[in-house]
Amino acid sequence: MIIAKAPGKLYIAGEYAVVENQYPAVLVALNQFVTCTIRPTSHLEGSITSHQYENMGLSWRRNGDQMIIDRRDNPFVYILSAISVTEKYAKALHKPLGVYDLTIDSQLDSDSGKKYGLGSSAAVTVATVKALLNYYEIPASKEMIFKLASIAHFTIQGNGSLGDVAASVYGGWIAYRSFDRAWLANQRQRCTLVDLISQTWPGLEIESLIVPNELQLMIGWTGKPASTSHLVDKIDAFRQIHPEQYQEFLENSRQCVERMVEGFHQQDIATIQNELRNNRLLLQSLAIQSEVQIETPLLQQLCQIAEQFKGAAKTSGAGGGDCGIAILSHKKDRSRLTAAWQAAGIEPLNLAIHYVDEVISESV
Repeated sequence: MIIAKAPGKLYIAGEYAVVENQYPAVLVALNQFVTCTIRPTSHLEGSITSHQYENMGLSWRRNGDQMIIDRRDNPFVYILSAISVTEKYAKALHKPLGVYDLTIDSQLDSDSGKKYGLGSSAAVTVATVKALLNYYEIPASKEMIFKLASIAHFTIQGNGSLGDVAASVYGGWIAYRSFDRAWLANQRQRCTLVDLISQTWPGLEIESLIVPNELQLMIGWTGKPASTSHLVDKIDAFRQIHPEQYQEFLENSRQCVERMVEGFHQQDIATIQNELRNNRLLLQSLAIQSEVQIETPLLQQLCQIAEQFKGAAKTSGAGGGDCGIAILSHKKDRSRLTAAWQAAGIEPLNLAIHYVDEVISESV
């Protein structure tokens, strides 16, 4: 039996701009996971199941090297894409493809099944890739896992920066700049998957950040899930109509996030907090210009309450619901902010930063 885990994530700064090539963002990986378990089977049929979709399991079988799925209406599209990409890679390395039962368990949703906005689709993709690489006994670096998972995820979603995939693979706090997705689409048609994984991807930068000792991250959930892909599509429509305004937003976001990253380099929490506030202002301006609701009334209240307790706060990710974040000094009173959030109907999430070691999965 093989078990692989991948953590969820939150965006700290750089949302929307990071979708464009080479524009930076800061993200963090959290100690809530998607777990993928693979059990080899001697039967002709394998299965794909999830504890979150107990009545939606899939049966599948092999026809040569092809996976034949008995039910096509399913919630497992990211898992299936991860299987397809990773097995194509394994086959190119002359690994015989097997039959197995694959089970997914996620901590990234609420008890009622609502999504917190912690990047569940990215985490399930990463966990599946890691588990299969172990199953097929393929040694893998974080870079390889990221590239395979990015191809699988982007094949389904069709937009986005893949920063959530990077956070799930690398863990901790990271600074991320996206690669050229148009280049990737072109290269997939021109070279083998093995060659593509071995190449340098233009524009891709992933840097692990060291966090100031006094910095504490607080996360509040509004109880309203949001669709990242739909919001990104709406901002993209604005970009096409108002390219000059959008370019100004991109440049301002780049400078803001670069100053924040320098704050990490200098271990300066005041700079990090100041740029978090600046990034919030940039997103508010973008929302007004594009007529897209990024900061909902409850997210606005979350930020206002955090500022009352000397915290810097903003939405996390695409906005429109999901989570907001606050950065405080350890000297500040966390419990009073937590109580104020709860009184306003905001659920504090008691999550910690997750750091990933080099072990991609384990065999049991």
